Amino acid sequence: MAKEIPKATALRLPIYHRYLRFLQHAGKKRISSTELSEAVKVDSATIRRDFSYFGALGKRGYGYDVDHLLDFFSRILNQDRLTSVGLVGVGNLGNALINYNFRKNSNIRIGAAFDVNTDIIGTIQRGVPVYPMDEMEEQIEQQQIEIIILAVPQDVAGEIVDRIITAGVKGIMNFTPLRFEVPKNVRVQNVDLTNELQTLIYFIDSNMDDAEDFSDFEKK
Repeated sequence: MAKEIPKATALRLPIYHRYLRFLQHAGKKRISSTELSEAVKVDSATIRRDFSYFGALGKRGYGYDVDHLLDFFSRILNQDRLTSVGLVGVGNLGNALINYNFRKNSNIRIGAAFDVNTDIIGTIQRGVPVYPMDEMEEQIEQQQIEIIILAVPQDVAGEIVDRIITAGVKGIMNFTPLRFEVPKNVRVQNVDLTNELQTLIYFIDSNMDDAEDFSDFEKK
């Protein structure tokens, strides 16, 4: 992308892309920001502001051309190339992620998993080979793994993060409660399920109007 965009906007781009792909399959040729707003549950002003970061994507009085918009966001999100993902930690959460394995996205796949459990090392779990931890750096290089999903106990997470950064990984999806200091060229996406549930409970208990979308905190 030519210029920095807000994190909240970046988080919404895959949502727009997924619905535009649905529209294209349904034969829809154009859509207004109002129609898109109703479908993805993001207000139309926010959609127009998100799109404005990328220049003139629509025409006043016409709306947005679905094919053009889908092609644009496909390129922005690198939908035309395969991203190889590694998983560290094949416990309960890791198994759930392997089972899911981004099957709705043909350009993302978990290609390798790493664990210390000798019962599963050397096996293939739902199409994903499981390697021992001492082969992690080698496989990251050989398979050109760009992103690691971290689903390990927190007492070993710091050491593993150091290792995968040294191996050249540029993106980490962190499912541990820890927060890591990483080089500027490495991006960490923290996924804290406990925090998300606590936030949801707060909105429910507070009976707030925007309980359905607490991403509003990041829209500013």
